[in-house]
Amino acid sequence: MSFHAKSADGNPITYTDRRRWLWSLSLFWPLMPVISCWIAASSGQVAWFWGTLIVWYGLVPILDHLLPTDSSNPPEEVVPQLEKDAYYRVLTYLTVPIHYFTLIYTAYVIGTQNLPWHALLGLALSVGVVNGLAINTGHELGHKKTTLERWLAKIVLAVVGYGHFLIEHNRGHHVDVATPIDPASAKMGQSIYAFASWEIPNAVRRAWASEKARLAKSGRGPWTLDNEVLQPALITSILYVGLIVAFGWIMLPFLFLQALWGWFGILTSANYVEHYGLLRQKLENGRYERCQPHHSWNSNRIMSNLILFNLQRHSDHHANAARRYQSLRNFDNLPELPSGYPLMFGIALIPPLWFAIMDKRVVAWADGDFSKLNVLPSEKERLARRYAHR
Repeated sequence: MSFHAKSADGNPITYTDRRRWLWSLSLFWPLMPVISCWIAASSGQVAWFWGTLIVWYGLVPILDHLLPTDSSNPPEEVVPQLEKDAYYRVLTYLTVPIHYFTLIYTAYVIGTQNLPWHALLGLALSVGVVNGLAINTGHELGHKKTTLERWLAKIVLAVVGYGHFLIEHNRGHHVDVATPIDPASAKMGQSIYAFASWEIPNAVRRAWASEKARLAKSGRGPWTLDNEVLQPALITSILYVGLIVAFGWIMLPFLFLQALWGWFGILTSANYVEHYGLLRQKLENGRYERCQPHHSWNSNRIMSNLILFNLQRHSDHHANAARRYQSLRNFDNLPELPSGYPLMFGIALIPPLWFAIMDKRVVAWADGDFSKLNVLPSEKERLARRYAHR
């Protein structure tokens, strides 16, 4: 399908999204643990329960590097048509029930099959990966203004128990991004483990405080079903209790592990890599400058962007949060990640390797000026000495 428009000088413009039908991979990906279960059952090989993890951390990075990067942008003149195209929107809608199906089906497998502990671990972490990507779907839907999309965001976030993300991300992270006060913006010199211990509890705290303040303006307390933190939490509670009742106490370690990896292995990892070391400058009035594309790390790796609804074009997302994924743009001279998110998430789990790869890139981006970087205070002097020659 092509989109047609006219430029300001009257010349015709035709744009074809070369990835249009490839975006439908977003429906296949959440089913990966289910497919692994089917293959394991037919082959008798429990190693298949680890299949999703192998694909995410192994195969996708390989494809990211084998395929050419795509830095092309849709012409601005066709963006209104592109964003009105229902096809792209329906894909995000359809992934919501697929995430529920995957969780319930894999819970059934674990609850009814006598699996060895390593198979249970592999399947739980695999479900954690795809349910972590449910947060990504909730991210795309939660930035939109329609009531339907905001409710679908809450519903899909509930599958992994991270419903507070909708509030904290939109009202907190997007306001404070790339500043020292934002718990979802990692500082240079900060390991992912130290970052998680700060980011995860503060995300919950700030979301609750935000909703409490919003409800107080109308004279209401926080303990109401109008509280948008409690709404998805209630859905999560019903879902998880239902699974425990249906399949037994084995659900407790399963649900805990998949939620843990969804939170830490995907969402926290994404927050960690997206703004690592980048800093918005404080103005004379005490406020921070407006968020610009160069305040986020960008990646144009095709395979991972197809899975992630173009999340890796994070620079344009933060500069223009309401843009839909199919319209997000690349800009010249942006901080560029050396790979897509799956490989960068894996590297982040090994802090010395992460620092060796990323710190020099952060310093190079700021031309060695540490006043332009968001650096962990306890590490600033050491890092400044280390990179002084640069």
